[in-house]
Amino acid sequence: MGEIEGGRSAQLKHTGLRPGWTTGACATAGATAAYTALLTGDFPDPVTITLPKGQTPAFALAVEELAGGRATAGVVKDAGDDPDVTHGALVRVTVRPLPPGSGVVFRAGPGVGTVTLPGLPLDVGEPAINPVPRQMIRDHIARVAAEHRGTGDVEVTVSVDDGEEIARSTWNPRLGILGGLSILGTTGVVVPYSCSAWIDSIRRGVDVARAAGHTHVAGCTGSTSEKTVVTEYGLPEIALLDMGDFAGAVLKYVRRHPVDRLTVCGGFAKLSKLAAGHLDLHSARSQVDKPFLAGLARQGGADEALAAEVAVANTGLAALQLCLARGVPLGDLVAVAARDEALSVLRGAPVAVDVICIDRAGTVVGRSTVR
Repeated sequence: MGEIEGGRSAQLKHTGLRPGWTTGACATAGATAAYTALLTGDFPDPVTITLPKGQTPAFALAVEELAGGRATAGVVKDAGDDPDVTHGALVRVTVRPLPPGSGVVFRAGPGVGTVTLPGLPLDVGEPAINPVPRQMIRDHIARVAAEHRGTGDVEVTVSVDDGEEIARSTWNPRLGILGGLSILGTTGVVVPYSCSAWIDSIRRGVDVARAAGHTHVAGCTGSTSEKTVVTEYGLPEIALLDMGDFAGAVLKYVRRHPVDRLTVCGGFAKLSKLAAGHLDLHSARSQVDKPFLAGLARQGGADEALAAEVAVANTGLAALQLCLARGVPLGDLVAVAARDEALSVLRGAPVAVDVICIDRAGTVVGRSTVR
């Protein structure tokens, strides 16, 4: 009898949906091709990159320009079967050499936003190219430099055709990211979400874990939270449920098909929505409730001045940082409230629950006890 297949990859296979590539993966492919052309005179087409989990997709180039001591390569984003607003967008990357010792310097070209408010994982004034895509680009620039005797000191400018217009359909303007889109992605892969198909895959994931005899499963909002749970508890892949934004789907199915223990792990902002009573954590269907966070902060000892700051913070992360700086354990308070909300949805089912909140880097910023 073959090994029972479970975990994230099995869930995706079960949906029958085709995955795609993030803007971060597209930008990495463009940077790799452009720097290669800058050093060799030729654009690799297709250009192959290595993603954080080891996949090696190849990208066809839609743009190739080499002139004036700089090179530009463009890739059309394919989001697979995900209804992503950036599907079909042209991501252009221009690379030009810098003096030795400069490292990799990132710039926002037309259609890529700039951070103007605190509370995001990038400093104010920085181009909205998130930390993981930046590291992917740095790693690939270093590989090309080693292969073709370059210094690796370059300016990388990322642009997206019509990005400023596309960004109006996102939360970027509200978050203070102005001028265009963010370059995103932690795995390089866009996991497609058909609500009904993904919820069905969650149910199958619970069934597979139970059939394999696992009594402790974890509902995770993404790959970073999966890594955290594996580090904390050593759970095998088959016990990991990629719940995405569908916290309610996990809780309602586990209520009917209990396991001894359920760990819920995810980003602080997403789990603050669960703490406030939302079971669908998608940004289009629920938002971070800053006044709710202010109320929790008061419970944790915040004075009225701090609570007022939390209530108008730009993001959930900004609210968390305000509280951390004043010694108020907002992360733990959110984790406890999320656990209690989960228990209320479970309605007395024999399932013990704990919640772990993480930041974008995967650092644990809040946790509850098991109850």
